[in-house]
Amino acid sequence: MAKIKVLIVDDSALVRQMLQEMLGEDTDIEVVGTASDPYDAREKVKQLHPDVLTLDVEMPKMDGVTFLKNLMRLHPLPVVMVSTLTEKGAGITFEALDLGAVDFVTKPKINLRNTFESYAAEIRHKVKTAAKVSKDQLERQYERYVANKKHAPTVLSAPEQTQTTRVSEKYTADVIVQKKAPGKAINHSDVIIALGASTGGTEAIKEVLMRLPKETPPIVITQHIPAAFSLPFAQRMNTVSEMTVVQAEDRQPIQFGYVYIAPGDKHLLIEATGSGYICRLNDGPPVNRHKPSVDVMFRTVVQSHGKNAVGILLTGMGADGAKGLKELQEIGVPTIAQDEKTSVVWGMPGEAVKLGAADYVLSLEQVPAKILDLVKK
Repeated sequence: MAKIKVLIVDDSALVRQMLQEMLGEDTDIEVVGTASDPYDAREKVKQLHPDVLTLDVEMPKMDGVTFLKNLMRLHPLPVVMVSTLTEKGAGITFEALDLGAVDFVTKPKINLRNTFESYAAEIRHKVKTAAKVSKDQLERQYERYVANKKHAPTVLSAPEQTQTTRVSEKYTADVIVQKKAPGKAINHSDVIIALGASTGGTEAIKEVLMRLPKETPPIVITQHIPAAFSLPFAQRMNTVSEMTVVQAEDRQPIQFGYVYIAPGDKHLLIEATGSGYICRLNDGPPVNRHKPSVDVMFRTVVQSHGKNAVGILLTGMGADGAKGLKELQEIGVPTIAQDEKTSVVWGMPGEAVKLGAADYVLSLEQVPAKILDLVKK
């Protein structure tokens, strides 16, 4: 099998050297070149024909996002962004994902060599995943980006609804919350929408939230994301959604018209109380090597809401959420998995489909309307 050819683009000689060493340790990857700025990278893309680029977010002469915009318009290639763990780095990274970057890794500001090298396996894995993304998928993402810039997306009509205010060892959800009999919603109108995603999920979530009206029942979201990026992600989603989007806090009441996004270093659990529903944050071990874990969140929805829910699994690498979606389906919750064509990585939703856990396998564009249809029933 041919090796994955990688071009490293970074203005730091140290980072270029470190990435070259990390990626070169994998026999399936060949670093065919490095570039210190986007102008150098542009020429080397033409000369070396790489399969994947790693691209620094912040560079002199031309920033990574401007270069990425030109690349996706003229010569689409899978890109893994290398971002700083800062608020500015988060904002630029989300814009890059908007444009079609497949994924990102983060580098710290201090103790770069020792800390960054701990991500070596993750970096290699993300490069390999990026290499599987097709040119058609990259082009579709860029087309969505252009369309959203030109035209505001159509917000769908809200259903009639009564408003209420209510990498590590691979553990399963049992380590956080034991499986038990499903709960029952406090009131019939207490519907909750539970959504999980990973690779490609930040943009898929945005596409869904942009099209839901402010009267939508509450949504809880687990997206695999670094802790430093989850709050900026929630803030970014709040600017594009008619609903109110927040990063979940412990014991925060769950309210109609709100979206609650799990912090990047805590599991999000849903709990029923005497007066309604609340978010609970759990600092236990990773589940399916992820923290937060989609399986954990889905299981607590089963136990707090019973069948008064909708379960959704969007694009993502791995299998987290597939078993949890099956648990939701088994008690009568309608379940949705994103289809392969519109997923950046058809790992998590694909595993759910293999388990028979998805009642509906839909394109990303079809998901918002189906959500609203299901919460009316």
